[in-house]
Amino acid sequence: MFSSAFLVACLAAVAYGKPMARSMLVHETRESVPAAFERVGPASADTMLDLRIALVQGDMAGLEKALMDVSDPASPLKGQFLSKEEVEAFVAPKPETVSAVTEWLKENDVDATTASPAGDWLSFSIPVSKANALFDADFTVFNHTATGTTSIRTLSYSIPADLQGKLDFVHPTTVFAQPFSGRVFNFVPSRATKPAGAVNLTSDAVPASCAQVVTPACLQALYGIPTTPATVKTNTLGVSGFIEQFANQQDLRTFLTTFRPDLPAATVFTLQTLDGGSNPQQVGEAGIEADLDTQYTLGIASGVPTVFISVGERNRDGVNGFLDIINTLIGESNAPQVLSTSYGFDEPDLPTSIATNLCNAYMQLGARGTSILFSSGDGGVSGSQSQTCTTFIPTFPSGCPFVTSVGATTGIAPEVAADFSGGGFSNIFARPSFQAAAVTTFLNANGNTNSGKFNAAGRGFPDISAQGVDVEIVFQQQFGLVDGTSCSCPITASIIALLNDELAAQGKPSLGFLNPLLYSAQGTAALTDVTSGSNPGCNTNGFTAIAGWDPVTGLGTPNFAKLRTAVGL
Repeated sequence: MFSSAFLVACLAAVAYGKPMARSMLVHETRESVPAAFERVGPASADTMLDLRIALVQGDMAGLEKALMDVSDPASPLKGQFLSKEEVEAFVAPKPETVSAVTEWLKENDVDATTASPAGDWLSFSIPVSKANALFDADFTVFNHTATGTTSIRTLSYSIPADLQGKLDFVHPTTVFAQPFSGRVFNFVPSRATKPAGAVNLTSDAVPASCAQVVTPACLQALYGIPTTPATVKTNTLGVSGFIEQFANQQDLRTFLTTFRPDLPAATVFTLQTLDGGSNPQQVGEAGIEADLDTQYTLGIASGVPTVFISVGERNRDGVNGFLDIINTLIGESNAPQVLSTSYGFDEPDLPTSIATNLCNAYMQLGARGTSILFSSGDGGVSGSQSQTCTTFIPTFPSGCPFVTSVGATTGIAPEVAADFSGGGFSNIFARPSFQAAAVTTFLNANGNTNSGKFNAAGRGFPDISAQGVDVEIVFQQQFGLVDGTSCSCPITASIIALLNDELAAQGKPSLGFLNPLLYSAQGTAALTDVTSGSNPGCNTNGFTAIAGWDPVTGLGTPNFAKLRTAVGL
């Protein structure tokens, strides 16, 4: 016999088409609004939110082991990269995970679609009122005070208790990624016409002028980079572009004509777009970052096919397009063998959930044979840019162990650390085994310096460095100098792309995930140690470059000839 009250409740549920209520548990929360944002007020109930649900991935520990197996130079599986389908098999959520979450969404009349190649992301749009009810949330309008950009976020949300262990997180909810506003470049005009005598492609000696102005010839002499054109057209180099930073082909042509006249006149990059991205070619719309990144990839990686990947402003992934670009590349059958990105975040801006998910996405691409490089940041120990702080601010994705983080140097005899070179230790990611010995050596030498201001157990960065001060580019048809790890990253990526070309010409696989090689004995021996300089910030002198790895310049700068030997060429 059923009680009359129970029958009434059942009839009511049928009448209103609503499921029985589930027990909810708080899933993610923020204690306060980040300092860079201010609360505006409640979001309008009928405003539509584009939300995504990350499902708990299948076997990421298994994928990490597979990544290390194909990346460790001592492994018999080195270079035997996984296929797209093999990676997806590791990542794909269990069928019962997908079933449980989609059933709950359908109960609440939410129509979700798969938003990633492995099916670990679902996306849907619902009004604020429904999102608040569904997730026991309080979606609110927040203003980024520096740019005036508004976003709708919540400081807390809940999910059904029975979906714990299946539903990883809801996004974007508690993420407060600061919008990219363009790197703060100090563009110093250097000359109005073609520089006389700047091109020296054959001398092994580093011209003295390179201490004041860095050009491709300087880098070729300093790091022994060959000028011989690449020959394998399937070996590609990808350059990430964001915030409508457009790469100008006319600026590139002027740059190459001046500094690489030996390259064919038809040397250009190709274009890939997503999220409404574009790349208009009016000279006045050229961006410093995009010009820098394309000029120092095509100008160094001689003949390597280079694609500029323009992520548009219609990205709604909550992290300025970072999620969209990596999911796009993961979904491709033939992703670039090298990916260079000169953008990043301060790690505290991202919840652990989305940072871990993005890091896992880089692992996926690395397992397929792509070398992923990010600039380490330009704020020393204070983050992506210099800022006020009491404890050191690591950057992301540099703190992810599955990417190669690139710091900056200056000077030529010898190179020293650039004082802005981002470096430190992640508060999210633990120290990986491949760098354990190198980091431990540094920490022992560091002693109690800056104790309590950084996580000594975290993943240390950067991994490697290259020139990043007074680097000459052409911007809107004017020659000028720029600084930053934004210079170092494409320079290093180009060296890796050239090594990949030689490997491919011999029928060998690309280098893929670089860090196990770099931290190996042969990898370390192929780098020039940088032992002076520091990266101040947070009212301290930061860290100091010493013999061996350090969180200023990493393991040092590249030596192309020694790297050839290290990779078996």
